[in-house]
Amino acid sequence: MGFLALGINHNTASIAMRERVSFTPERLQDALLSAQKIMGVRETAILSTCNRTEIYCSLDQVEPKVLLHWLSEYHHLHDEDVSNYIYCHKQEQAVQHLIRVACGLDSMVLGEPQILGQIKTAFAQAQEAGTVGPALRRLFQTCFSVAKQVRTQTSIGQNPVSVAYAAVSLARQIFADLSETSVLLIGAGETIELVARHLFDINVKTIIFANRTLDRAAKLADKFNAQSIALADIPDYLPKVDIVIASTASQLPVLGKGATERALKVRKHRPMFMVDLAVPRDIEPEVSELADVYLYTVDDLREVIDENVRQREQAASEAEKLVLEGAAEFMLKLKELDAIDVLKAIRKKADMLKETELEKAQRQLKNGADPEAVLAQFAHALTNKLTHAPSVQIKKAGAEGRMDLVNWAQYLFETDQ
Repeated sequence: MGFLALGINHNTASIAMRERVSFTPERLQDALLSAQKIMGVRETAILSTCNRTEIYCSLDQVEPKVLLHWLSEYHHLHDEDVSNYIYCHKQEQAVQHLIRVACGLDSMVLGEPQILGQIKTAFAQAQEAGTVGPALRRLFQTCFSVAKQVRTQTSIGQNPVSVAYAAVSLARQIFADLSETSVLLIGAGETIELVARHLFDINVKTIIFANRTLDRAAKLADKFNAQSIALADIPDYLPKVDIVIASTASQLPVLGKGATERALKVRKHRPMFMVDLAVPRDIEPEVSELADVYLYTVDDLREVIDENVRQREQAASEAEKLVLEGAAEFMLKLKELDAIDVLKAIRKKADMLKETELEKAQRQLKNGADPEAVLAQFAHALTNKLTHAPSVQIKKAGAEGRMDLVNWAQYLFETDQ
């Protein structure tokens, strides 16, 4: 039995290519059952996210090209369309790869935590499809255990490394309970949407989107149960918010010192926290001169992010050690299980020989044979049958010059020459 991980990710292929081999949740069960039909594949799990599609298998001697052909054919592609973007790991390397992915060590953003939840979902879906057995179950349980160990024993995921997440994390340091604050998000691009996602995930109840195109702001507001306004309405809403995060493509500031000063008067100088993620800047630099405003620019966050990246890289080296240790321990236990299977087979064969000789002895006793003679015959026959196969193989090994096997047999049976 072996393990194989075959996949494609953000390091090996463009998003256009990744889209062509991804699996939608609706098709995943069908794909799992289809892959399971490949000759030699025992168990299968598929991880499909925006950044990667990976197939994990427990199998008997299946060439990677067979699995590659299945992946290509399933998506109506030719093998050569996909082969240049594919990576493949076998045995312990496959185990290491899955654990590395779960720990965020193979992610676009080093140490990001979302991937572990996605792997847990992939495992649950494979279980539901009935394509997971004892081998993959042990593998994924080991993966989850090591990932938890990495999260608790290293700082791999503790420091924000995106401007959106860094902005929200900085706000959390200033406000005791961010969920009770009101937030104004200026802009409607990817960065603002990501900021909104982070805020929404920590249960911030009041989010207002302001954008030049009101329709775009309204679409984002619908996603996050928020409110949308036009840029011209910002002065009316500014006194009501505690946090302002801006990221537009405007060439001129959209929020000035005067509007902010008027808002502070209405707020009776309750502090405001502002983050300007735009270049050129969306918030006039003079706003930072106001005593009750904490204004940060993207450069301020960049220093935090760069330091956090360095800290994550240091933590990653610690995490890599845990990954290697976890994979090695898993493979050792797997070998022990293989040995147990051999021992079970040996014991089963010995029990069958014993039962055969015992039946003969019982028949002889029923026919009136001398008990001592029957017992001696039983012991002699059982000994002969138990040692026959090993004796044949040891003689053959000696004749072939395989003294390593002969010495191993001596060690196995604890005999002295």
